[in-house]
Amino acid sequence: MPAAAAQEKPQSDHDILAALNADYINSVQHSDVQRFDEILGADFYCSHPDGSLVDRAAFLKQTAQPVAIKNLRAEDVLIRIIGGTAIIHARTRYTKPDGTDGRGRYTDVWMRRDGRWLAVSAHVTRL
Repeated sequence: MPAAAAQEKPQSDHDILAALNADYINSVQHSDVQRFDEILGADFYCSHPDGSLVDRAAFLKQTAQPVAIKNLRAEDVLIRIIGGTAIIHARTRYTKPDGTDGRGRYTDVWMRRDGRWLAVSAHVTRL
């Protein structure tokens, strides 16, 4: 067995969730409906900062619209794994259309289904 292959180890759930969290943020910034279609559970719901609650279909429709913010990034990401459920808490920073700094928080819930982690819930706030 080649040395590189011997050193490779399976990704931990934490590493997988960290990558999925990065995909989620990137998909918001770039209106990537296709990636969201891959990582959202069929029963996904999202609570928006305006207090609205949308299901998966409405979320994907909204995601298809270009976003006005730029430089969206997650900070202080905390990933908690409890059995087959993971909760991700983080702060967001971004640039508003007027060039000022924006910030917020989110909490996403992921569940392991058929060996894959899928997002089933999101709650977003803006400060």
